[in-house]
Amino acid sequence: MSGNLNLPNKITVGRLGLAIVFFVLLSQYSHGSAPAWLLDASAVVFVVAAATDFLDGYLARKHGQITALGKILDPLVDKVLVCGAFILFIGAGFVDEAGRNVTEVQAWMVVVIVGRELLVTGLRGFNASMGKSFGASLHGKVKMWTQSIAVPVILVLIAHEDGLSLGAAAGWIKAIVVWLTVAATLLSMWQYLTHARYILDESIAE
Repeated sequence: MSGNLNLPNKITVGRLGLAIVFFVLLSQYSHGSAPAWLLDASAVVFVVAAATDFLDGYLARKHGQITALGKILDPLVDKVLVCGAFILFIGAGFVDEAGRNVTEVQAWMVVVIVGRELLVTGLRGFNASMGKSFGASLHGKVKMWTQSIAVPVILVLIAHEDGLSLGAAAGWIKAIVVWLTVAATLLSMWQYLTHARYILDESIAE
């Protein structure tokens, strides 16, 4: 299969490999006992992986290498990377001695993030089956940017909360980026639903 992949698609596959490395590193972290470098390394890997998302898209457009495989694989890998990060954020590794999740991410927020991705994937698949385009929107891009910023910011703040001497401000910063991510996700979901309202009308008619 690798021989049939163009450069942008190879970069996308490489991003999937980086996502796996990211998950392995992050799953080893246990708040209060694991070294901070695990979070630093996770943040670096995530940033590199997120950067390749913009790189493969740029190269595909510049060299006219947009393929059907790339249209499916690129957003799929993005969803794996982001959803995986937020799912791990509500794991036991990020719970302190008082039972508080130090990422400021709540389970319902993860449901919103993952649910949005499943919904958009379904809408895109439905549109594709009808031969209609359903490309990325501005709201979707803002959502991706917000998520891509939130994850490394949370990791760095947790890793260096004491060294940065931010005190309570660290918690506020984490909470702000998390809530901005949720807001961007909900706005993007609403925009896609509005754009695909004819699908809902059709389902009601049936």
